Amino acid sequence: MTVAIADRAEQIRDRKRELLARMTYVDQELHHEANPDWEDSATESEQDEPLEALGLAAQQEIRMLDAALARITEGEYGFCTKCGAQISEERLDLLPATPFCRNCAT
Repeated sequence: MTVAIADRAEQIRDRKRELLARMTYVDQELHHEANPDWEDSATESEQDEPLEALGLAAQQEIRMLDAALARITEGEYGFCTKCGAQISEERLDLLPATPFCRNCAT
């Protein structure tokens, strides 16, 4: 691999920190005090749905990042969990947490 595993692990940890910060923001926005005005409250409730979706997407990505960190610890990072082939450096640059090679991802 061209990129050192330690550098890749740091990249994954950085992304995880970004997502955790986003989840904190989403959580704060979702648990803000309700507006006493009914119409404003309804509008705020509509805005909660996209925030919830962002939070759920962040949770899913964090699970993938944690799995990638576990593969690094186990010495299995960079190899497809389905077929065992080496995952291309270009693919890992774009999707550092991917568990699949290009062929198995389709």
